[in-house]
Amino acid sequence: MMKLHNEIKQLIIDSLDLEDVTVDDIDSEAALFGEGLGLDSIDALELGLAIKKQFDVKIEANSDATKAHFHSVSSLASFVESQRV
Repeated sequence: MMKLHNEIKQLIIDSLDLEDVTVDDIDSEAALFGEGLGLDSIDALELGLAIKKQFDVKIEANSDATKAHFHSVSSLASFVESQRV
């Protein structure tokens, strides 16, 4: 699962053009939005598209479950894993 965490971290960095941020800088358990990594709603849209494209998963817009999946790298990894079954 750590490999998937690192893939998602790198995808976040690449898709959002986060300069001066490395995979090691992103805590898998930290919030992606608000206090944690500090992403905003525009970042959420871009990240959602990148996740769909990279991992070929279906993401429902504006659902509470989707918001929960995008809480952290760890929750995103769990979501991607659950969709691979």
